[in-house]
Amino acid sequence: MSGHLPVVAVVGRPNVGKSTFFNRVLGRRQAIVDDRPGVTRDRNFARADWAGRHFFIVDTGGIVEGSDEQLDRAIRGQAMAAVAEADVIVFLVDGRAGVHPLDQRLAEVLRRSGPPVLLVVNKMDRLPEDQGHLDFWELGMGEPLPVSAISGKGSGDLLDRIVALLPDEAAPDDDPDTIRVAVIGKPNVGKSSLVNRLFGEERVVVSEQAGTTRDPVDTPMRYHGKTLVFVDTAGLRRQSRVKDSVEYYSALRTARVVREADVCLAVIDATEDVHLQDLRVVEQAWEAGAGVIVVVNKWDLVEKDHRSAQEFERALRERKPDLTWVPVVFTSALSGQRVRRTLDLVLEVQEERMRRIPTHEVNEALEEIVRRQPPPHARGREVKFRYATQVDVAPPTFVLFSNFPKDVPAHYIRYVHNAFRARWGFVGTPLRIFVRASKNRQERA
Repeated sequence: MSGHLPVVAVVGRPNVGKSTFFNRVLGRRQAIVDDRPGVTRDRNFARADWAGRHFFIVDTGGIVEGSDEQLDRAIRGQAMAAVAEADVIVFLVDGRAGVHPLDQRLAEVLRRSGPPVLLVVNKMDRLPEDQGHLDFWELGMGEPLPVSAISGKGSGDLLDRIVALLPDEAAPDDDPDTIRVAVIGKPNVGKSSLVNRLFGEERVVVSEQAGTTRDPVDTPMRYHGKTLVFVDTAGLRRQSRVKDSVEYYSALRTARVVREADVCLAVIDATEDVHLQDLRVVEQAWEAGAGVIVVVNKWDLVEKDHRSAQEFERALRERKPDLTWVPVVFTSALSGQRVRRTLDLVLEVQEERMRRIPTHEVNEALEEIVRRQPPPHARGREVKFRYATQVDVAPPTFVLFSNFPKDVPAHYIRYVHNAFRARWGFVGTPLRIFVRASKNRQERA
């Protein structure tokens, strides 16, 4: 299992192009970009990769050092929190405007920050003719690195410099007897209470005030010969709801934990309607490749009859069809009702994540699936699957080799996916299917 992803924080005064640079690194438009300064007020983070190295990149609000305005103070605090959390800092300045007094004040702060700092001069759109970046030597932050975030000039060389400064990746944890279990969900749904009930003691702080848990807390347990490492995380909110810098970086740490988890317990409050954010929490874990168990907590507080659990589960699956494959357990952390059942489900789901189907069984299943419903023709030509195999586990991943891989429609992949599920289950774990070109294909597109 991978260690924590490193963090690259992009800081600077307002309107120097931090969000444009952030989008350039990601290769997509995620941060809002506007000519008006101060558009980015909260931080925005996303997973990025370059040259095989993965990291979180954080886009921060523009720092207005020394301002007494409430918003400026908030942005400054959030950006300084980014600095405290970062492994590498990209200090972005405006090459068109030249050295600004705010740049000088920020340089003084960043020199004392600890992590390595790269001084990046943006808006150098006429490289290599324009040498205005050389003026920034006076900041005393080392070599100024010219880029044009809007056109991409210089960004590849800069990313090479960034990944060279990232800390070494932690060695994978290949112990098959250790299962990392992340307890995730909205604030105040009872995550900490659930962990405490599982251990039979107060392992983590519990409070009626939402947001008590800030940092993930690792708590190991031996169960049926396995070591379950429970990580109680801060509540996951929509990023628009994340207000202060401490809570924001709790969300960032939680995103790391979800990525590194084997199984996630997605806790939902039974006394409330299922919110969109509940479903997004499940989706985040599912997309990360973790096994998922939905834990409907506070079930003892719900007025119910013998059909209540079935109706709740049906409504949940109607809201998100992927939950068809996710086990749901109704618990009460307060009374202990069915709490131990979650431990059995963790072992079952992890076993499903690690399950490997022999290649001959995969091909037999695929032949039967295609015989029952062949794929649609591509431009009048027959689409064939020549071979299929499972290439990975955690989550189970299959590759189908076809003569026309690009012409296999998404709905047919879903059909194969559902047929694989019906045959082998893979309960509680994502299932990934890719289509590749067969090496010996005779037809030509």
